[in-house]
Amino acid sequence: MRKKVAKISIFPIILAGSIFFSFSTKEAANLETYATPSDVVLEYTVAATPDSSVTEVEAIKILPALGKSYLGFKEAVAFKESRGDYKIINEFGYLGKYQFGKGTLKLIGIYNANEFLNTPELQEAAFYANASRNKWILKRDIARFVGEKINGITITESGILAAAHLAGPGSVKKYLRSWGANSFNDAFGTTIGYYMKRFAGYDTSFVKPERKAKAEIFQA
Repeated sequence: MRKKVAKISIFPIILAGSIFFSFSTKEAANLETYATPSDVVLEYTVAATPDSSVTEVEAIKILPALGKSYLGFKEAVAFKESRGDYKIINEFGYLGKYQFGKGTLKLIGIYNANEFLNTPELQEAAFYANASRNKWILKRDIARFVGEKINGITITESGILAAAHLAGPGSVKKYLRSWGANSFNDAFGTTIGYYMKRFAGYDTSFVKPERKAKAEIFQA
């Protein structure tokens, strides 16, 4: 399939007010000063189709300020999931910027879907809490498999966490422990291996493993 480069202006991501994200691990991140300048143009390599100029993102050039940081990681996942749209609900009922299912939201203490969709800070806290919970569940597998190669893909912690966001930690365990024989495809055909490769090499040390992580926000 022919590829082309689409230039997409990214609108500012501004968190209003003095908002701090606080989680059950007691870690907090103040992201209110982070914004993507409106005059910045990023280039993405995408597949061209007759009815849409942008379908699947093949490569994203993250702003140097984000790079391979935790912020870079979560924004890259968000772009793949929803192009960063807090309000979106897909045809399968997955919600928001990071496309959470209602079952996963309940695991991290979120029961009101409307509140979730209308509260960007809660969505950011949910991403962290889910990653924190998944990191606790997969801590032994992270220790065992990081640096190994499965189906030609070098396994990294960030790749594991991204794959767990896609498929759930149980499916990632099966994939790793079967050395890729037991795989998973979501409703769109996206595989664990694709996420392992696509989101490899980010620094996710900011995410602390927490068995009962819950999404919480507090205003300073």
